[in-house]
Amino acid sequence: MATIQTNFVDERTSAKTVEQEQLSQRISELGEWFHNIDLRGIPTAPSHFLGDFPRVKWKQIAPAIPERLEGDSVLDIGCNAGFYSVEFRSRGAARVLGVDVDERYLRQARFVADFLGHDIEFEKLSVYDVDQIPGQFDYVLFMGVFYHLRYPLYALDKIVKKVRGRLVFQTMVRGSMDAPELRDDYHFWNKEIFDAPDFPRMYFVEKCYAGDPTNWWIPNRGAVEAMLRSSGLEIESHPEAETWICRPACVERDGRYILDHELAGTL
Repeated sequence: MATIQTNFVDERTSAKTVEQEQLSQRISELGEWFHNIDLRGIPTAPSHFLGDFPRVKWKQIAPAIPERLEGDSVLDIGCNAGFYSVEFRSRGAARVLGVDVDERYLRQARFVADFLGHDIEFEKLSVYDVDQIPGQFDYVLFMGVFYHLRYPLYALDKIVKKVRGRLVFQTMVRGSMDAPELRDDYHFWNKEIFDAPDFPRMYFVEKCYAGDPTNWWIPNRGAVEAMLRSSGLEIESHPEAETWICRPACVERDGRYILDHELAGTL
């Protein structure tokens, strides 16, 4: 009897090893991964230069998101391999749509969702075209894309149109991490204000930064928050250094509340 049990255990162990080898092979075939996702014990990017990314960042952001999202819709812009799409779907979101322009990332994302048994939609779409997606979403995720864009504020103005509930915004930040206190206006000859390190500014990268030619504009904290406000958003929380959670700002007009960007369209 002991021999039979031992053989049974050996067979199960051997089968599991084969499955793991096949999974590892499939992960490798899908190309280089930027999202390190745990697929039942097999990581997709175990040697990531940022460590267990993006989970290390998500651990700081997650407490600011409701534990249960039943009935909510989610748009994940620049979804990459789908880490955040999976996390929001795992919290019960009714619909999750991930969009990206990179076919490799979309193939990875579809594989991850299928492997983990999550019903998630993925579509190839530019950030500059997200305003063409029908309807609005309870959560719009815009994580790790902003600084890769040639026209970041143009994209943000399109994205805000899709936000019914909250925008979760994350970008690389360099320079001052202080939030400046600024006046509404300055005299034309006041040049000194531009020397203040916390004055909103974007650093333009002509060639490469961190070996990446798509790192175009890198803001300081003042610039991030000023641009979010200028696009009609109100900052609710700042759960970690590079992430902000915002909601559409409202103004009262004719006895009702309307969004700032809607108001702009009526003037």
